[in-house]
Amino acid sequence: MPLLHADRLQIQVLVDNVTDSLSSSPPWVTREWVALQRRGMRLTTGGSLCCANHGLSLVITAHGPNGPRTMLFDGGPVDYAVERNGVRLGIDFGAIDAAMLSHGHWDHAGGIPSALRMIRAGNGAKDVPLYLHPGMFHERAGRQSDGGVLPQDRVPNPKQWRDFGADPVVTDQPLTCLDDLFFVSGEIPRLTSYENGLAGQVRRIADDAPWEPDPLMMDERFLAVHVKDKGLVVFSACSHAGIVNVLHHARTCFPGVKLHAALGGFHLAGPTEAAIPETVRDLGQFGLDFIIPAHCTGWRAVNALERAFGEAVVVPAAVGKGFDL
Repeated sequence: MPLLHADRLQIQVLVDNVTDSLSSSPPWVTREWVALQRRGMRLTTGGSLCCANHGLSLVITAHGPNGPRTMLFDGGPVDYAVERNGVRLGIDFGAIDAAMLSHGHWDHAGGIPSALRMIRAGNGAKDVPLYLHPGMFHERAGRQSDGGVLPQDRVPNPKQWRDFGADPVVTDQPLTCLDDLFFVSGEIPRLTSYENGLAGQVRRIADDAPWEPDPLMMDERFLAVHVKDKGLVVFSACSHAGIVNVLHHARTCFPGVKLHAALGGFHLAGPTEAAIPETVRDLGQFGLDFIIPAHCTGWRAVNALERAFGEAVVVPAAVGKGFDL
């Protein structure tokens, strides 16, 4: 699909599991405390800082021929994280042109209603395009060791999203948007033998329907931007499809285009830790300049990635960090 080059790509981490303003970073990364000082912080207190929370939300701005276009990629788990961090980081919510929910999990959807309210407060109450997959609205749960299930908070349906101020774009097909600067993928083919999704996840299609296995999360999609003279930056919020499968599909979608960076949650914590060796091994084939793990990647995988590729390539995300690619 046609994808225009962005001259510059800016990424602001709005919500992430981790807070880390002390570790050194390369010059193209801005740490949270530096960003807050630029915003006028003159006294370091707990109340002046961002909060970490289990989830992910990124504010992504691509600078193209017609000016900057901004996408909200997921909204984290809860309203207060978006509100607290957005205010402290000085996010111009009114400049956000569209939003995307990467897959149907509460820790990525829960803060989007609050974000939509803040966007509409700054854009003249215009509805916000929100890219959704039709498979993300079923109720989901995790199978427990005793055979029962622990339900998850549901993703709002399209009518509910409209009530929140969104203009839902519900499709499982790939598309470009915002002046063709952003690519929203279709469903991600599963090619590897070791990326098996989320074991124990179940879903039901109605309140009185039986729970059925749902490990593969086929509603998950990635977002991509092509940065001029650098290559494709791939955003994978949770990588239930497997980050190697994600990058294989990105390369298939854009043959001949260099893969510049992968940023997001790689879901290599918990039961999926068993896939760390194969994942690290196979990531080497993509020639990534930067690997930016976040959210659900897990400390064991982050350490394994750094050992394999070095700290010049592996630059962990954290809440409040800004990346200029």
